[in-house]
Amino acid sequence: MEPLKEARNRVEGSSSSDNSNGRTSGGGRRSLTNCLIKPPVKKNTISIDLKLHNDIRAVERARFAHQVAEKRRLIKQYKMERERQQKLEEQEEIKRLRKELVPKAQLMPYFDRPFVPRRSEKQPTVPREPKFCIPRHKTIRCCRMSCNDMSGPSQLQHLPSSVEKTEALYKNRGLQ
Repeated sequence: MEPLKEARNRVEGSSSSDNSNGRTSGGGRRSLTNCLIKPPVKKNTISIDLKLHNDIRAVERARFAHQVAEKRRLIKQYKMERERQQKLEEQEEIKRLRKELVPKAQLMPYFDRPFVPRRSEKQPTVPREPKFCIPRHKTIRCCRMSCNDMSGPSQLQHLPSSVEKTEALYKNRGLQ
């Protein structure tokens, strides 16, 4: 601290001996006034408001959510209005039908003139006999015979009857 006080005393005492270029006349040294003057102070930096993407996104999302809620509210209101109108139309339709559909008396049928059906003017159908014969293309392929082929006596002889089969079984077992 002492050198600073000495420098101030020198500056005050030697201020009359300073040159225009800031050098002392005596020894060619710089004056202490130039050394002790504070440099110009910089202005304080002003902080800038930060705009983070999260904040921007949150604002946009809130706006979107508000729009969706508004749209849903309008749709719900529209549905309620439509249901109300439909109810009113149904009630009016019921009232109109009740007025129109008043039960009325039926006319009595005339029993003094009995009903006589008229004869039909169409020709009657002609009956046809059914076809019991199976066509060749519809025959069973494994046997390769049709109804016409089995009608002969030679084919019937080869086929044993059920009675003959049971008799043969009893003979084989010795049960007769």
